[in-house]
Amino acid sequence: MGDANLHVRIKVWVADDEKRVIFGVGRMRLLEAIEKHGSILQAAEELGMSYRSAWGRLKATQERLGQPVVEKVPGAGRRGGSRLTPAGKDLLEKYHELIRRVTDASETIFGQLFVEEE
Repeated sequence: MGDANLHVRIKVWVADDEKRVIFGVGRMRLLEAIEKHGSILQAAEELGMSYRSAWGRLKATQERLGQPVVEKVPGAGRRGGSRLTPAGKDLLEKYHELIRRVTDASETIFGQLFVEEE
């Protein structure tokens, strides 16, 4: 397509039958930050969001999945901390793999459709 330096960009999220978000990039970042800090509050602060907003997203994900993705860790500090459950870790790993595969596929298709061979 001429001299334009074109790139494909994608956004992938997982939704339920009612089109409500279960998991996407924002929730991925939230789980990663919880894993890093061991705290929902510290994760929310790192991401520039309120604790209430972070907890609301986690709660919605957990309700829609029917299983917890984060659990409390007793004794970690004054109020305790949080960590990912095995289901939360699995969700995070699968989402990373989904993004990798969708990105690879979209780049291949984009190349076939938009990139002229010299």
